[in-house]
Amino acid sequence: MAIGVFDSGVGGLTVLRALRAALPDRDFVYLGDTARLPYGTKSAASVVRYAGQAADALVARGLSCLVIACNTASAVALPALRARYAPLPVLGVLEPGAAAACAVTRSGRIAVLATEGTVRAGAYERAIRALRADATVTAAACPLFVALAEEGWTGGQVVELVAQRYLEPLLTARPAPDVLLLGCTHFPVLAGAIAQVAGAGLTIVDSAATTARAVCGILGVADGRAHGRGTLRLLATDDVGRFARVGATFLREPIDPAAVELIDLAG
Repeated sequence: MAIGVFDSGVGGLTVLRALRAALPDRDFVYLGDTARLPYGTKSAASVVRYAGQAADALVARGLSCLVIACNTASAVALPALRARYAPLPVLGVLEPGAAAACAVTRSGRIAVLATEGTVRAGAYERAIRALRADATVTAAACPLFVALAEEGWTGGQVVELVAQRYLEPLLTARPAPDVLLLGCTHFPVLAGAIAQVAGAGLTIVDSAATTARAVCGILGVADGRAHGRGTLRLLATDDVGRFARVGATFLREPIDPAAVELIDLAG
């Protein structure tokens, strides 16, 4: 059975890329709910409903594991999805991201860049403090980062100016953070521009590789030890051409629009 992965759009392809690197012989099916992105600006009730519909579509295809490659859905809908599909393993990206940040911070001061929904839920603060009670967590909502990533604008003056606007309050805070956690799966493709603005004093962390290791642990397999190449099925809820074009930046390999299946989750 395949490993299912879903996100509100193409950002979760960064997680899929890490999963395929860690589990090259496994089959994957990825769903991008591109018709309703971004989840980060939606109400919690809408996110829970959308996430449930996306998960239903994947689970119906037969899964060994379900990965929520969306920080907002992980923050808001993970408990409901775990209860709904038990005993199927259901993982989000939020807890692995928190673990990665706690593993590298020296001072315990962690800044989180996320969507409005993730920040509003306070989920990263809870997850980080559950691992390190003395941590100081500052979260900033960066909704324009999602739009820039979805447009394929991954660098240049416009991206750096937006990053400067979002990061300035974090960079000027005293005491300053030493870790910057990218709390949205869209943000890693902007990491170069974010790092340029952040400077050398901050360690940038994203949850993709940590999530892949967590999936390996749940499935009881060694990270990257397998051989062969599994299959990949890609699903989208709107404009498969755009999904393929923009998604190639996140997956770091070409995507044939004809290979992307268009599905309808409305209901």
